[in-house]
Amino acid sequence: MTLKGCERVGSSVSATCGVEGSASRGRSVEGLSESIIEKVKRHPCYSEEAHHFFARMHVAVAPACNIQCKYCNRKYDCMNESRPGVTSELLTPEEATQKVLAVGSVIRNTTVVGIAGPGDPLANPRQTFRTFELIRQAAPDMKLCLSTNGLALPDHVDTIRELGIDHVTITINAVDPEVGQHIYRYVTWQGKLLTGIEAARLLLERQMEGMRELVKAGILIKVNSVLIPGLNDVHMADISAEVRKRGAFLHNIMPLIIADGSDFQKEGRRAALPEDVAAAQERSGAGDRLMRHCRQCRADAVGLLGEDLSGEFTKEKFRQMSAQYDPEQRKKLHMELDRRIERMSAARRAAAANLRISRTDEFLPFRVAVSTSGGNKVNLHFGHTKEFQIYEVSPTGLKFLTARKVGNYCSGIETCGEGEGRIDEIARMIADCRYVLCTRIGPGPKSALEEMGIQVVTGYGPVEQELFRLADLHAQDQVGIEA
Repeated sequence: MTLKGCERVGSSVSATCGVEGSASRGRSVEGLSESIIEKVKRHPCYSEEAHHFFARMHVAVAPACNIQCKYCNRKYDCMNESRPGVTSELLTPEEATQKVLAVGSVIRNTTVVGIAGPGDPLANPRQTFRTFELIRQAAPDMKLCLSTNGLALPDHVDTIRELGIDHVTITINAVDPEVGQHIYRYVTWQGKLLTGIEAARLLLERQMEGMRELVKAGILIKVNSVLIPGLNDVHMADISAEVRKRGAFLHNIMPLIIADGSDFQKEGRRAALPEDVAAAQERSGAGDRLMRHCRQCRADAVGLLGEDLSGEFTKEKFRQMSAQYDPEQRKKLHMELDRRIERMSAARRAAAANLRISRTDEFLPFRVAVSTSGGNKVNLHFGHTKEFQIYEVSPTGLKFLTARKVGNYCSGIETCGEGEGRIDEIARMIADCRYVLCTRIGPGPKSALEEMGIQVVTGYGPVEQELFRLADLHAQDQVGIEA
């Protein structure tokens, strides 16, 4: 069985080449021990560099949850919905292990197996830890990863450490119970249903205790925070400062998605916009300790970040597969990807050194929306783009900011551009960008974007290479003139 794009790989982000990404962008990162670098270099969530090369998968074995967030509605059987808490089918630990072997055999650049729901893994400790135990035995080269709200975390740190789970993500939406009481409808604790500030205070205490114990155990922590406009958006800077002080390796500020049937939908709250997230990231002052490439994955996600191949590995399909899980072949591929990262980094350093900005005083930072289907390449027609990667270009180099999903302009040859307001909707999502970088674009959307002050540049190849070319053209006032 072969899947299109299953071993899709791209390029890297190195701290020494003038490209800023997340923490742990390779062996050149200062202040990180070799042991930590080894833990994160092939983890697509903990390293912006790795996410271009290495895939992850989630196995949905944990249906129950011990809190009720007002933004959550754990809806099943919706393949078109991409957000945490969504899955199409639940698995037993044995089925999950079979699926891991099937995915790891076909998508050999899969390096991480995570349990992230659809409920809370630690509200389902038997299923969760049995699954990890079986995966560790069957596929010992896989990194193990756990996501939790943190309520039950202090009770399970020893088991997490013993099983070799060295990456844990905690969702922390407030570090002040006065704020938290408006985010959670209730918390279930020791047979009691807690609400209001009492629930928020208990949850926060347990989260902080869990973080402290994870740090003692040498386990890496990523903190996810859902940005809720008008509720915790300004508070996000306090969250970032507090969790970093307590040892979090990365902080991931995620935009609120309004789920059908959720409390927040009923309250009439709005979803978070890209500018809300950008403002919160700027206020946080976390710099490289911010995760900027999150895709808010489903509980059954499979593949590279930004793609989802879970539909190719349903129970019906993976049960019929004859998995040929070969650790040695997988190791060879992973080492080759490591070498490719090094080669691409060297090429990028050379390109950065050759970047000629003739009028630095007038060369203000600007943003570019890049059309890509992955692989860290400019490789998509504007009309087919479902996700733009946003970069900032300045005299000091390139900075990856975030990825933004859009409704693609063309849904088919005969319907390309149809749909009232489609181009306006896309333009709003990239309104802070001066340029769009894509392989091709039709005259209609090109004119519409230019009327809105967004210029279009075409190209094909590695993202950073094309951005350096654009920076050179921009500095020489040659954009729009090049052949």
